[in-house]
Amino acid sequence: MKYLKLIVLLFFVISCDDIIEVEDISDKTITILAPTDTSVLTLTDVTFSWNTVEDAEQYKLQIAVPNFESATQIVLDTIITNSNFTKTLEFGDYEWRIRAENAGFQTKYTTQSFIVEE
Repeated sequence: MKYLKLIVLLFFVISCDDIIEVEDISDKTITILAPTDTSVLTLTDVTFSWNTVEDAEQYKLQIAVPNFESATQIVLDTIITNSNFTKTLEFGDYEWRIRAENAGFQTKYTTQSFIVEE
């Protein structure tokens, strides 16, 4: 009986580990579809889009003016569950970045710059 309890307990621990195992996505890269680096846009409604990353649960999207290294403003810092997002922006220079996340891991940011002009 003692051994049976030990076997059942061991089986339960191994089974739980399989259930909560999270795929490591840290070496994956997001491919940006739009706006791409150095784009010049004439519309203020900007749709950000990217290819999904397998095993990602959500995406962290950030937008800075004029860039992240010398930001005067972080325009957006949000979590998104799909692969696109639309934001109305003023005219100016921007940099945006996106990373994929799941319960245990995250990718590196993929960063692009763009301009919204009249």
